[in-house]
Amino acid sequence: MSAYTDEDPRIHAIKTQIRVVPNFPKPGIMFQDITTLLLDPKAFKDTIDLFVERYKGKNISVVAGIEARGFIFGPPIALAIGAKFVPLRKPRKLPGEVIFEEYTLEYGKDRLEMHVGAVEPGERALVVDDLIATGGTLCAAMNLLERVGAEVVECACVIELPDLQGRQRLNGKPLYVLVEYH
Repeated sequence: MSAYTDEDPRIHAIKTQIRVVPNFPKPGIMFQDITTLLLDPKAFKDTIDLFVERYKGKNISVVAGIEARGFIFGPPIALAIGAKFVPLRKPRKLPGEVIFEEYTLEYGKDRLEMHVGAVEPGERALVVDDLIATGGTLCAAMNLLERVGAEVVECACVIELPDLQGRQRLNGKPLYVLVEYH
């Protein structure tokens, strides 16, 4: 589901604050830069508010944010809905005992790690990231949470690149996005 089709006037303002940087980080990539969104306090607040409005009252106990930009949007959402925030980090960034999920990138592999015991069986989780492209990172995050017994309620991203068909890789798991770029 996309909020973009719902015609909320805040969506247009959010979309206009996201800068597209051609050929970054390599030729042919049209990088969706959310740092310009963060420079506009109203657009940033509207972004958080739209997610909070959707998830408040849904009994979500865990907001899992994917490194790095999921760390920007996840904590304020978690605070507003009364959930804990759990960072899903790149390898060797968390001290102590971790569990991990490997996933395939366009060129190679990566993995997400989470502290053992951060999420308990039966908890209801929301996965947050800034963008979904191919869906590999979101799938790894969902697999990691589900392996420890959490129920992933939905994934939430500010931006979707639908041409890369990441939504199809989520195996029917609900995805909520604010804006789409084709």
